[in-house]
Amino acid sequence: MAVASRRRLGSLLALAVALLSLLAGPAAATGKTGQVTVFWGRNKAEGSLREACDTGTYTFVIISFLSVFGHGKTSLDLSGHPTGPIGADIKHCQSKSILVFLSIGGSGGQYSLPSAQAATDLADHLWFAYLAGHRSGVHRPFGDAELDGIDLFIDQGPPDHYDVLSARLWSYNKDFRGRTPAQLSATPRCRYPDPRLERALATGVITRINVRFYGDGYCAAYWQAEWDKWTAAYPNSGVYVGLPASEQVVGYVHPKNLYYGVVPVVQKAANYGGIMIWERYADKQTNYSSYAIQWA
Repeated sequence: MAVASRRRLGSLLALAVALLSLLAGPAAATGKTGQVTVFWGRNKAEGSLREACDTGTYTFVIISFLSVFGHGKTSLDLSGHPTGPIGADIKHCQSKSILVFLSIGGSGGQYSLPSAQAATDLADHLWFAYLAGHRSGVHRPFGDAELDGIDLFIDQGPPDHYDVLSARLWSYNKDFRGRTPAQLSATPRCRYPDPRLERALATGVITRINVRFYGDGYCAAYWQAEWDKWTAAYPNSGVYVGLPASEQVVGYVHPKNLYYGVVPVVQKAANYGGIMIWERYADKQTNYSSYAIQWA
């Protein structure tokens, strides 16, 4: 990294730490939080975002994904959902005190941040196109609806410059009092540490971590050891247990085992945040969130 880039990142991180101390709340207390997160946008048959929020079983919805970025262009992949109605749906969800984030990344290979400048440019794009920033000439796919934050779901490519992206996004909060319009979450793989997100998490500005305890046989067997690593490493972030709603996915936990085996363990952590469910379409089939919301 060039000297100028290192200095710029250093100043952004210093600002981020100061802002975090003022704006971010303490980690979740031991015990139930009642928080259930779901990913929406992975299957058109899942129904609308409004419908998801009206189930009463989610407190946090993550729209997925902004799947192309970092090389001069950006693109959403919402599995065929039209973007037109989503803005009104976002406002509807927020009116029910449900936070709505946009996740960037996913399983495709059309994204990376080749430079610190690319990270800064992406942060600016996210702020003005999706968050609380408004600038003439910038297209907003969801109209005037303002998302509550950005999630990092970085599953492909090199790990470079996601720390710059995170610090830049968080720096926008400096002009606001009483609210945090650019909140940040990350959704890492369960094996600690996740090398693609390690630097971004080290900034200290990512306040929610959705650990994916699925899609990996090792994690299905040794989830408790990995959970302990994540909660110990990020005591100032709420850490969420990420579980699949479909029995077809490795790592599925039967509701009975969730209640008797998982929940009593994870709720001992002082920074337990809640349960994250992958994903809305599967949950619509199994109604897994109806159990999660009772015990989270």
